[in-house]
Amino acid sequence: MTVFTPRRAARVLLLDGADRVLLFHGWDPARPEHRYWFTPGGGLDPDESPTEGAVRELAEETGLRLTPDQIGQAVWQEVTEFPFDGRWYRQEQDFFLVRVPAERPAFEVDTAGFDQIERDSIDEHRWWSVADIERTDDRVYPTELPALLRRLLGGER
Repeated sequence: MTVFTPRRAARVLLLDGADRVLLFHGWDPARPEHRYWFTPGGGLDPDESPTEGAVRELAEETGLRLTPDQIGQAVWQEVTEFPFDGRWYRQEQDFFLVRVPAERPAFEVDTAGFDQIERDSIDEHRWWSVADIERTDDRVYPTELPALLRRLLGGER
């Protein structure tokens, strides 16, 4: 029987001016061959709201500093189960849709705030169109990401 560690998380669908979403590429340290792309975000601190977690994670992982009002409300929620570094997690996660502010169109991702596990298990990032995600043979999490983005963006992109 698998024992799951419960976890709450906030994830950010960060879009640039061309409606491309930022994804990080990484792997599970216990299974380095299991590589995948995923959205910025991560586990909530004790007593931290999902919005506060999204603000903190976005600043730590991308260098983009926003207020909770700029993050807004979650646009999607899911529960996922996954292994990472030898442990199984059942993670309830809230997703927030955030656009790079218009005054920062040439926003450059700054990963200086990565913690040690992120530095050890993430090797790149890039901006993806919905069509790019749909065409790739790489793993992308959440698997529903293309459909979610199309719904949020109002159709074809």
